[in-house]
Amino acid sequence: MSDLITSQQPLDDGFCVGLTGDIDLSRSPQLRQDLIQLTEQTPGRLVVDMTEVPYMDSSGVATLVEALQRQRKHNGKMVLCGLQPKVLSIFEIARLDMVFTIVEDLDAAKNA
Repeated sequence: MSDLITSQQPLDDGFCVGLTGDIDLSRSPQLRQDLIQLTEQTPGRLVVDMTEVPYMDSSGVATLVEALQRQRKHNGKMVLCGLQPKVLSIFEIARLDMVFTIVEDLDAAKNA
């Protein structure tokens, strides 16, 4: 795992990962690799805790869209939680808040 994913915990029906730091063009390829590796190992629900992500550009969003597509292809589910206002606004502007399941915090994500 890279320094982007700082925590990983199992859930009853999948797992939760915690991301840290800016997710931009230089870091998105590594996040993509990490998420592919994780979802191949543990199919099911993927909860992505983004509490520690202060900034994300379009390449980071594209990486998460790809992960969502992979999850759906394998009948999995993906939930994003803890989005900071700047990051959430990117999803809202692109209307991706209608595509992703986005909840306030980890507790809500575990029940989503």
